Amino acid sequence: MVIAMARETAARLRKIPPYLFADIEARVRAKMAQGVDIIDIGIGDPDLPTPSEIVEELTKQAKSPGNNQYSTSSGEEETREAVAEWYERRFNVRLDPEKEVVITMGSKEGLIDFCRAYVNPGDRVLVPDPAYPVYAQGGTLLSEGVPVRVPLLPEKSFLMDLKSIPAGCKIVFVNYPNNPTAAVATRDYLKELVKWGRGTETIVCYDNAYSEMTFDGYVAPSILEYGRDCIEFGSLSKTFNMTGYRIGYAVGDPDLISGLKKVKSQVDSGVPKFIQKAAVFAFGMYKDGGRPPAVEKNVAIYRERRDIMVAGLRRMGFSISPPLGTFYLWFNCNEGSMNFARKLLDAGVVVTPGIGFGEHGEGFVRMSLTQPVKRIEEALERIEKVLSSPA
Repeated sequence: MVIAMARETAARLRKIPPYLFADIEARVRAKMAQGVDIIDIGIGDPDLPTPSEIVEELTKQAKSPGNNQYSTSSGEEETREAVAEWYERRFNVRLDPEKEVVITMGSKEGLIDFCRAYVNPGDRVLVPDPAYPVYAQGGTLLSEGVPVRVPLLPEKSFLMDLKSIPAGCKIVFVNYPNNPTAAVATRDYLKELVKWGRGTETIVCYDNAYSEMTFDGYVAPSILEYGRDCIEFGSLSKTFNMTGYRIGYAVGDPDLISGLKKVKSQVDSGVPKFIQKAAVFAFGMYKDGGRPPAVEKNVAIYRERRDIMVAGLRRMGFSISPPLGTFYLWFNCNEGSMNFARKLLDAGVVVTPGIGFGEHGEGFVRMSLTQPVKRIEEALERIEKVLSSPA
């Protein structure tokens, strides 16, 4: 008889907290098994298709000899040049494609590998709360760093209070337009952030994944407009509905980019060439710095959905303003966020409880604009019905 030996995971992995959404996911599966029609406005994955011209380019490049071979871990020269050209058109920021640009497997991989390059065991890392969980978990904890959580509060417009956050930390993660709160940062705030980073010798790591998902005339800046000693991450996922393609980029300070490149040289062999070729084509759709028609079309769709959902939630008594960025709505649900999410799930509507983004997300809910208008209207009807029912 062979007795199986217990295999204990590494201590760094055991520091990752339990998955808070496991209960919600189990309930969703049970509902679906019962034949319940589920409307998912919780996940941040675009339902809109990748623009057809990009798909056509991808198909052509996938058939081209040589594009089946390894890429380089830092990205093909052509792709890095396309990112640099896009930054000059879009942000008026000039980049050296060789020293200041690296191609990543989506921004998530880049953020995690950046921590592997710069976080030593015990280093403190400033993490916004609420925030994208990767900053604290896949990034900081798996690099054996210590997350120092900084509250994003509604009375501060969900911005870090630069006068009260602690110094003595290695990195600060900043993300605007923000997931999950949909908040945006003013240019004056970003100037002060860069100044604060220099003064405290803290690396400013700016996640700009939603820079192109903005509304009502708001144009999101790059942190590099205010300081070249930072690092910024971006992705084609939301801009071009390419989440499954897994391609992004990091740009900024040459020393910071060099560290990230060194890690990547040890852990991956680059984004497939044919996907990079499609990305080059996509960046080239920006002709004069403004958003191309395909992106404007997507933004218009999200804007319509935003306005319908905001109006519906206001009718139910929730206090919510139309966000200027992202495709999320974030609002106070007036009760425990997990309880609110479970209640809505009973009506076949999936939302994301705010507690999953951190302690200061409790009492809030994130909803995504990633369903067609008819489904959003149906979701609002279901929500109103379940909330108006006697307890």
